[in-house]
Amino acid sequence: MSVEFIGMIGTQEVSEIHPATGPVVDRDTVRRFAAAHEDAGFDKVLIGHSSSTPDGLQVAAYAAAHTERLGFLVAHRPGFTAPTLAARQYATLDHFSGGGRVAMHVISGGSDTDQRRDGDRLAKDERYARTDEYLSVVRRAWSSPGAFDHHGEYYQVDGVQQEIRPLAPIPVYFGGSSEAAYRVGGRHADVFALWGEPLAGTAEQIGRVHDAARAEGRTVLPRISVSFRPILGDTEEQAWARAHEVRDRIVAAKGGAGSFTGTRMREAGAPANVGSQRLLAAAEAGEVHDRCLWTATAAASGAAGNSTALVGTPETVAAALADYVDIGVTTLLIRGYDPIADAARYGRELLPAVHAELARRGTADRAGRGARAEVGV
Repeated sequence: MSVEFIGMIGTQEVSEIHPATGPVVDRDTVRRFAAAHEDAGFDKVLIGHSSSTPDGLQVAAYAAAHTERLGFLVAHRPGFTAPTLAARQYATLDHFSGGGRVAMHVISGGSDTDQRRDGDRLAKDERYARTDEYLSVVRRAWSSPGAFDHHGEYYQVDGVQQEIRPLAPIPVYFGGSSEAAYRVGGRHADVFALWGEPLAGTAEQIGRVHDAARAEGRTVLPRISVSFRPILGDTEEQAWARAHEVRDRIVAAKGGAGSFTGTRMREAGAPANVGSQRLLAAAEAGEVHDRCLWTATAAASGAAGNSTALVGTPETVAAALADYVDIGVTTLLIRGYDPIADAARYGRELLPAVHAELARRGTADRAGRGARAEVGV
């Protein structure tokens, strides 16, 4: 088992410190974004979702047509598309992209405000119950050898027999930090995605995800993704100077210039989702944790998404990422505050440093052997 690296692309180059400019869909930016990540050696890129942004499946299709190898983790909110239609959409993209390059990132919805912009008024626990049923139908539509019916609380379908099936299995990534998320993700997730907390909190969440999976009778446990915002410098001093500049620019922009983890996705008052609450609690407990985890960017932006930084030279940040692999993380989702330039630098300096650190520790092989031994495969 090797460590997977995921970046993030969009139709504009925007972050908490970079307001959006130009057209909402800038085809040149999408091509540059995708090329930067493919050239850097990333395995996949995340394409995010909100009630106001361009459709991720179409963005992925365009980017796939301009790349050869890069995979696409397309964020998806259950409840707005019939599960049978979603199954066909993802399977079709898998065919057009050549097979094996598509993954679904399931987000049940952490912001009531953003859910309501699309007309969804279910409470959070109900959203997770709907997601549970939704994914059961999607999985059957992708794999059922014959026609099937489904009569549930949220979906009723009859005689489902899909002509379009994925060329390769489409992995399901799953985000959340609540009890409902652990329960539903433990049942369905191939990869369970967490935001970048201190090592102890991350280890605690991994245990809860795996316990939930075992409670569902699973023998193959979900792999674990953790997300960070690395801030690099040629020296430690340069890295921390840049980190404080980033934090100051987020504060000056009153929480962020408009990215997924800035003001656009924030709600008035304390955040309702547990993931944001956990990041803010980590920030209140201390600004720096473990080797170089910096919480000030999460505190400044309101922690509406993956917003904690790892600060230092490429070697320092690589060692910090390897620390997470040591506790069972298999996927590292990293994106920068200067999104395209940072992706290129990660490819030149950070990804090679992580590979070198893991080889030095023997961590990647050990993690793979441990996971296989634990699930008996």
